[in-house]
Order: sequence, then C-alpha cells, then structure tokens
Amino acid sequence: QVQLVESGGGLVQAGGSLRLSCAASGRTFSTYLMGWFRQAPGKEREFVARISRSGVNTYYADSVKGRFTISRDSAKNTVYLQMNSLKPEDTAVYYCNIWGTSVWGQGTQVTVSS
Repeated sequence: QVQLVESGGGLVQAGGSLRLSCAASGRTFSTYLMGWFRQAPGKEREFVARISRSGVNTYYADSVKGRFTISRDSAKNTVYLQMNSLKPEDTAVYYCNIWGTSVWGQGTQVTVSS
C-alpha cells in the first residue's frame, strides 16, 4: 500500500508564498497521476492541480491558475505544489492524492492572513 505524507504548510501573509511537498512510499510512484486538493472549513474538498506521470502535462483549477505550480521529482518520489500570490481564500487543508484512487495523505494546513 502506497502512503502519502504532505508537508510544508503554515501561516503566511496575503501575497506570500509556500511550497508544499507530498512524499510517496513505494517503487511505483512514477506510474501514478498525482493530484492536489484542498478543503476549507465548512466546504467540500475541491480539486487544485493534477500532474501526469511524466510531469509534462499539468492541469489547474481556475481559482489557482497562474499562481500555483505543480511539479514532481520521481527520483525523490515527491510531488510539489508551489503556491505564490496567496490569498486569504486559499486557506484550507491541502491533500495530495493518487489520481482516481482512495489513497490520500493526512493533509497539511495552509493559513493565509489578510
């Protein structure tokens, strides 16, 4: 069973940046499409970004397009989410996911103050 562990969350002022990491166990990481999702208090979990197995193709929610960048390093079995120009509405718990599966990390809290 692959396990995912997120890190990198924290408190940042509006306009600031954070980089989230998602480390995966197992040897088959490069075979997975990977995604980032987030869940704000009182709201449903929503899609943020997705990356292909090769890392060449990426896809973003409209709300983060142009501000967030998803990437992966297969040698490190890690997916990243670089978040720039953060807004208070980006405040949420961020989760990584093996796309199309029920494999999720434990989440990392991102709080953006105004």
